[in-house]
Amino acid sequence: MSQRGRSAALPDAPHHRPAVREPGSLVVRHRSAKGAVADYDFTALPLAPTMQHSWAALFAARCAPGGGWNSLTSSRSTWKELRAFARFLAARDQPPQDVDELTVAVWNAWRISRPRTSSGRRQILTIAAFLRPDPRLPLAVREAMAKRVFQVKKAEAAYSPDEYRQLRLAAQRMFRAACLRIRENTELLHRWRAGALEPGTGQWLIGEALDCLARTGEVPRYVGSDGSRTRIVSRYLRAMGGDNAAATWERLFLNRMEAVALAVLLVADHGLNATTVSELPVPRATPDSGEGGFPVYRIELEKRRRGAGRHFETRNITDFGADSPGRLITLALEATAHARALVAEQAPELDRLLLWRTNRPYQGKRDDEVRVGVIGVGLHHTAPHLWGQQVGLSGSPMRRLRKTVNVLHRREPGQNTQDTHDSVYVMPEPQAQQAAAEVIADGITDAVDHAHRTLRARLSDTTRPGDRETVTAACTDYHHSPFTGSATGCRASFLLCTACPNARVTPAHHPRLAHLHQGIENLRAVLAPEVWSADWGDAHARLEDLKMRLGPPVWREALAQVTHADREAIEQLLNGHYDL
Repeated sequence: MSQRGRSAALPDAPHHRPAVREPGSLVVRHRSAKGAVADYDFTALPLAPTMQHSWAALFAARCAPGGGWNSLTSSRSTWKELRAFARFLAARDQPPQDVDELTVAVWNAWRISRPRTSSGRRQILTIAAFLRPDPRLPLAVREAMAKRVFQVKKAEAAYSPDEYRQLRLAAQRMFRAACLRIRENTELLHRWRAGALEPGTGQWLIGEALDCLARTGEVPRYVGSDGSRTRIVSRYLRAMGGDNAAATWERLFLNRMEAVALAVLLVADHGLNATTVSELPVPRATPDSGEGGFPVYRIELEKRRRGAGRHFETRNITDFGADSPGRLITLALEATAHARALVAEQAPELDRLLLWRTNRPYQGKRDDEVRVGVIGVGLHHTAPHLWGQQVGLSGSPMRRLRKTVNVLHRREPGQNTQDTHDSVYVMPEPQAQQAAAEVIADGITDAVDHAHRTLRARLSDTTRPGDRETVTAACTDYHHSPFTGSATGCRASFLLCTACPNARVTPAHHPRLAHLHQGIENLRAVLAPEVWSADWGDAHARLEDLKMRLGPPVWREALAQVTHADREAIEQLLNGHYDL
């Protein structure tokens, strides 16, 4: 390996150097913010030694504190893409020996080789982001990396109204059953602690077991010679009716699937991201919850975003009854009370709402899943998928449910910008498109109706040679009517002259039109409202429009100038005596 390559790839700062575990190996150790550790051996990649060192240095910089990777999930996902890119480079006729030997042709070949799927797009973007911090990366390659990567259209559609109802009902049934179970056993525990149960009875034994369960997360068990807890103490086993989860710890804690049901309801009620729900802090009632004792919960939301920065938002939600937005929060606080008490003792710095009990202590296989003893925190990575299968879905409902709520129910952005909401969520959604078609059609109908009810005749000071007088206006083009065919000339009602662009209204017509407006007004008193609206409503609206355009003084003057001939003409028009 050249000295130039080593000095550029391995900065002098010790925290940027990859950790070498054994002589001759090049292993980067990533310790996550939660203390989990993973090792990545760059000698296992089919690359030239110089390239291995360069990649290891870049990788180590990202793993270092402040480098951007706080969890093993980030480093593992990048490592997966690096292995694919390394195999691609190794298959080239002349594989590049280091980062500075990468060419535009190699990069473009890599782009073309990736499938036009979300995974292919992710591979391109991940490798580009990984290599850019190296100052030796050629400028031409940087420019090639900056070119727009293909977009992948998501086939994910919102749930239909019936699917949404069934999904929400399934979650409600599961979570409410858990709430009733925990409430019943909590009341029994309170009675035991208050001394309201007769000692030695079955209920008293259950209350004593629940007290131990609430304090430790376990019902009383025998202790082996090595200090390990073994089977449940016999008297409690008989009183509780078995040693399974339903008979023991589920009395005071949600299980994993019930926690998912709660998460589903939170998404259905508030359109939140699944990660946001998983990491939701405990909502607390504001001091000024108001009169009547209705609690107002302040919910603090945080959504991770790609790149730098996060989205923070606070919502106030009130519980004022069974169907109110805040009732679910009240029930969630009740269902997780015992789990939160345990977590507060063992990990007081952890502030989470979504807590559940595991069957066994956490084994530490995934650093992104927090556990406090037997208490699970947030959504287990496979739980939404399994819950979806239990209720008849193919997988997790979270993404589709969030889209359904924000696009079709809330109809506003949910921790997104308005542009993202419109372009990514609303426009591709078939149900939104169908709804938009109805809105557009209604808009067209409204526009047509508005046109019928708006004066379209032109206002003019005088008539022009060739104009033909009608009962209500002057006609400039009798043979090309927008209402009838042009073969025989206009055959429309004289009431439609005010809706015709061929008509011209001059001051000479004002008195007669003002008297017509007055006559149509008088018909309201003798006709049923629906009849008047159907026969005279549009004509009256156009005359109202004319009255507004001319102004009150002109209109009053027009009414003062109505002649006997105007009255006779309008009377015949209103009585239908004029031939069309």
